[in-house]
Amino acid sequence: MPPWRTASKPLPVVTPLLPAHAPACAAIHAASFAHGWSPTDVEGLISDRGVVADGLFLGDPRRPKGFVLSRAVIDEAEILTIALDAAVRGRGLSRALLERHLEALRRAGVTRLHLEVDEANAPARALYARLGFARVGRREGYYRRPDGTSAAALTLALDL
Repeated sequence: MPPWRTASKPLPVVTPLLPAHAPACAAIHAASFAHGWSPTDVEGLISDRGVVADGLFLGDPRRPKGFVLSRAVIDEAEILTIALDAAVRGRGLSRALLERHLEALRRAGVTRLHLEVDEANAPARALYARLGFARVGRREGYYRRPDGTSAAALTLALDL
């Protein structure tokens, strides 16, 4: 049984995001990455017809606990970001979110999905490997850390 499925905790629901969810998503993003996006940035992406935007909800449909945004162009897409509230990490919820998002992309006609991940982000890399993503490249010095150092990005792809 997945660790998030207990009698005392609501089941995760993954549904498309609305512009009203942007402030909560921006807060999650800012807490997850060195360079967070503003609510205006997130709202613009959620409202973009070329972006597939899904949120993870646990009980309250107004407060996402995580989200994923992908930009689709014809039959390919790129995950722009995926982030979970720190309070719900480690419960298998990112996999549930991403699996539902992959379904939405397939329904939208996407046949190949791309993403970049910090080479040092072992949990994310493990998740992507479990879902079948394969490494296609590496970008040295791609990410800037708050301390001024840089980190390499791995580029991954998945045939849907």
